[in-house]
Amino acid sequence: METGNEQQGRSSHWEVRTQEQQYAFLPEQPIADKNRYGQLIDLVDLSGLPAGRSMFINENPEVGSNPNRNKQHGFFFTADNCIGCHACEAACSEKNENPAHIAFRSVGYVEGGSYPDYKRMNISMACNHCDDPVCLKGCPTKAYTKHAEYGAVLQDPETCFGCGYCTWVCPYNAPQLDPVKGRVSKCNMCVDRLEVGLKPACVSACVGNALDFGVIENTPQNREQCKTQIPGFPDPEITHPNIRFQQTKTMPIEMNRTDSMPVKYHRDNKGDYKPVIDQKVGKARHWNFSKLNSRENPLVLFTLFAQAALGTFFIPFIGALLGNESLQLFMASDAFLPLCVLAVVMTSFGLFMSVTHLGKPFRFYRGFNNLRYSPMSREGFGLAMFSAGAGLTALFALPGNQWVNQLSTDLIGLNLARLTAELPMQELMIGAGLFALLAGCGGLYYMNKCYQIKARPFWNHWQTATSFVGNSLSLGAFVSGTVVLTALYLMEQSLNAALPIFTLTFISGMLLEGIGLAGHQYDLNRSENEGGAAHYIQSTTFGKTYVLRNWLLGFNILAALGLLALNVVGVNPPLILLLWTGLALLNCFTAAIGRALFYILVIPTTMPGAFFWKNKGFEQHARDIGLANNPATGVAPLAH
Repeated sequence: METGNEQQGRSSHWEVRTQEQQYAFLPEQPIADKNRYGQLIDLVDLSGLPAGRSMFINENPEVGSNPNRNKQHGFFFTADNCIGCHACEAACSEKNENPAHIAFRSVGYVEGGSYPDYKRMNISMACNHCDDPVCLKGCPTKAYTKHAEYGAVLQDPETCFGCGYCTWVCPYNAPQLDPVKGRVSKCNMCVDRLEVGLKPACVSACVGNALDFGVIENTPQNREQCKTQIPGFPDPEITHPNIRFQQTKTMPIEMNRTDSMPVKYHRDNKGDYKPVIDQKVGKARHWNFSKLNSRENPLVLFTLFAQAALGTFFIPFIGALLGNESLQLFMASDAFLPLCVLAVVMTSFGLFMSVTHLGKPFRFYRGFNNLRYSPMSREGFGLAMFSAGAGLTALFALPGNQWVNQLSTDLIGLNLARLTAELPMQELMIGAGLFALLAGCGGLYYMNKCYQIKARPFWNHWQTATSFVGNSLSLGAFVSGTVVLTALYLMEQSLNAALPIFTLTFISGMLLEGIGLAGHQYDLNRSENEGGAAHYIQSTTFGKTYVLRNWLLGFNILAALGLLALNVVGVNPPLILLLWTGLALLNCFTAAIGRALFYILVIPTTMPGAFFWKNKGFEQHARDIGLANNPATGVAPLAH
């Protein structure tokens, strides 16, 4: 006999499966008004959205029958009961048809003690559908939505262009970037099952009754606790996750991760477990230049070229506005146009490299969809507006360029200077330059905000800002200085007024970066979180490379001071230009090492993995011996 759903051609997801046992159905319990963070549990009251909205699951307009569908739901995990069978993983992956290298829910563990009192605690974790979902605010394409129905944070893989930023900001490793498909997907709370009163697939499959599900803050039957933390779980204050825990068995004072991350967890006086550094690789220093190569290489080039482009345009432009005669002379010369074009080309190349980092590069235009929240959207918009402003500056500089006028006159018989003689081209050029200045500062500010992430303590430090601004000054000074000083030399002008501007700007950038690095090292040496663990890797696995970069930074400053002294004593300008170029190339090498370390070293506040699964060390081993070539191993390719 056909059911009503079959008669109407609706998806079988909407059928209440007759083989489901009673434990698979959502319970009816009294519901609190607010959760422990003070937020309303009734999401209709909170959002003001209509209570009877359809979720259009599988394009089905029917509204679910769950009486609590507009309340915030969440998972409940009883660590005491979890036996590590991975049935929840298997059920989730089967329902969502995930490949072996993607798991919306995964089981890791921490362990401690010694025989005969050795203890291990398993942790099953998926998306926690947080009250303050940082993935939603960070996503530039607006692929995420926080629904009033069940409080589910849903993500649309078809909207995603694969930047992976949500995987950076999430403390729980919930969004999964698939390098094969070039997009992100994640746990959808099984809202299709919730609509017919069933618990999510992972909960129904749990063998040990470790997972449960329901309206948040409702403690399931036969449970004693409803905590927000257990060993290995990141700080819930980052996102206010909708997951609650029970863990009553006594655990050792120190719990270790079996994956390669140099972090373990130590119990404080209050009984809470906090991350501390686990010196898994010893204290020996190494070079490991080959390991500086990563899938973030396009972002290394993007940030360095964009920052250099800003400094290239800003330094001579601001110097001319402030009355430096040599820079005013340069701005009035034919060489100013190529400088503006160079800044546009450098920015465009940087933006192009950021596009190549995407899993779906041809969807790059979606990066401006979330200007309301996403610092990544604002960063890209600011840099695009800077490029437009610098381009307009170049456009308004065209009539004053003798080479352009001569070329246009010879080719088409049109003299641009005469054509625009009645227009205030100088004022328009300065106005466009000021617009580029404001847009570029905005782009640089939001570039810094992109990395001020609580889930990545190594980045979440003021040193990130000093690094970005310092590189903009130092790299911009050498590029613009090379152009300006060469132009002044060819115009037979003295370099004495201009060289100190670029040299001192270069030194300022180096000093700013050095101060930031000193503060970063000071703070992380005293930190026991993942930021301190990242610094431990920086000082050991990449210890010699790190020291080399720091020595080069100091040498660059001393060399710049020496170059300034040579100019004062009257060394020939060609030699000055040659030494300046050599110093510039050395600074490029220094900046490239520093930025590669910036991306390689960061350790996120993610959940513990297992000895094989979700273990970066095992993944690298599998690639080294060829095991990763077998798709069943579950090791994703390195391509982004």
